[in-house]
Amino acid sequence: MKLDLFVVKEGKELRCGYTTGSCAAAASKAAAIMLEHGKIIDFVEIDTPAGIRLKLEVTDPEIKNDSASCSIIKDAGDDPDNTDGIKIFSKLTKRSDGEVNIDGGFGIGRIMKKGLFGKVGEAAINPVPRQMIEKEVLEVSKDGYDVLIYAPEGEAIGKKTFNANIGIEGGISVVGTKGIVYPMSEDALLKTIYLEIDMVKENMGTDNIVLVPGNYGEKIADSLGIKSSKVLVSNYIGNALLYAQAQGFKSITLIGHIGKFAKLSVGAFNTHNKICDIRMEAFIYYLAFLQAPMELIEKIDTTLTAEEALNICIDAGYKEIVSLMEKGAERRINKYIKDNDVKIKVIIYSMERGVDI
Repeated sequence: MKLDLFVVKEGKELRCGYTTGSCAAAASKAAAIMLEHGKIIDFVEIDTPAGIRLKLEVTDPEIKNDSASCSIIKDAGDDPDNTDGIKIFSKLTKRSDGEVNIDGGFGIGRIMKKGLFGKVGEAAINPVPRQMIEKEVLEVSKDGYDVLIYAPEGEAIGKKTFNANIGIEGGISVVGTKGIVYPMSEDALLKTIYLEIDMVKENMGTDNIVLVPGNYGEKIADSLGIKSSKVLVSNYIGNALLYAQAQGFKSITLIGHIGKFAKLSVGAFNTHNKICDIRMEAFIYYLAFLQAPMELIEKIDTTLTAEEALNICIDAGYKEIVSLMEKGAERRINKYIKDNDVKIKVIIYSMERGVDI
């Protein structure tokens, strides 16, 4: 049952959805009701931490002598979510001690590394969904239940998510702190970045971490023989830096494309082009320090891409602009995180020239 809730992002009205955690809680409550009353139900209602009550359609209902199961189909709304349309199942059997024991079955990932939201070996069901499941089933009966959450499509879909990067194997995670999917959520991406940083801290210590905006930065790091663990941070360089510094990392290496790191070199810590586009201004700033002629500066001012601007600078004899940008970014980062004791190393690459600029 689609959620009739919308948000506006960048001038567009986008429909909200509900999380895998809400699906697991709703399927569990529906199974509990069917187990207690011995009748199939078509819909179930649950509360969410966001304060929005959901009425969801129950699919695949089944009642046996001592258990009941059903599924809820995940609806991500207009968010580009790999788990959109997946079926989240819950199977319940009764207890008599008032306890709710929650575990994951096929298609639900397992935590394989320290530093996440649970213990190694546990099902990747986040704390808030666990709380939601327990609350909803205990509203049906205080006797308690054994709850098994599973997702037949989860193993295949899990491979399309960030789970492998944060130490979850074998399937999807059951997640959601609000129970509602807000389209294009920055919070979800930042939480993934923070989890990856936590994983590096837990498993590798706090000596050094490598932050890269994209996958190509990882390849550059490998080509340079940099062995430290790498975390993809997209455009959220500032958020990642502050979190890594707060987690106690003594050395932070950043490897990025000239297009993004030109912005960083003049103090832009969110490099999304809709937040800021000061690439040419950065080139002009450093060319001014190099006392470049006005003719070159004016030419750069009409250039469209950072790669083109870099080639123009190099052809004109100003190759050192790259090292100036790297040093400028390092100074600004230390100032941004308010800690000169953290060793910062910035490496800029070009798609055409690699790091041999």
